[in-house]
Amino acid sequence: MSYPLVVLFCVGLLHQTARAAVMDKLSDNKICGDAECSYVVSMATALDDFIAPDCRFINIKKGQMVYVYSKLVPEEGAGVFWSGSVYSERYVDQMGIIGYFPATVVKETHKFMEETVKIPTADTDFYCD
Repeated sequence: MSYPLVVLFCVGLLHQTARAAVMDKLSDNKICGDAECSYVVSMATALDDFIAPDCRFINIKKGQMVYVYSKLVPEEGAGVFWSGSVYSERYVDQMGIIGYFPATVVKETHKFMEETVKIPTADTDFYCD
């Protein structure tokens, strides 16, 4: 492989990673169903539309079902945010995308996990691509 081609390849890799950013933390701790936050804690229904202000968040439409994976422990003076993904046959393109949303825009309709664990958040919890 020639030297200019190697340099071009490395610059391309740096360019791809330079777009990613760690955003401000919304909380230092979160409540999950397990230590990996891989289980759905509850199901909620959207009471109102929510437009994501940045890539940490998800868009929610009124009436959508939302799978809740974690609940951030609110910091003093901060809002209450949960993370989850939407479910709706109308908005299939959004399904599977996990992001944050204000807890005030949803109504919890079913709890799947009664016992939860409190774990610290990591920088990767607030990573934007």
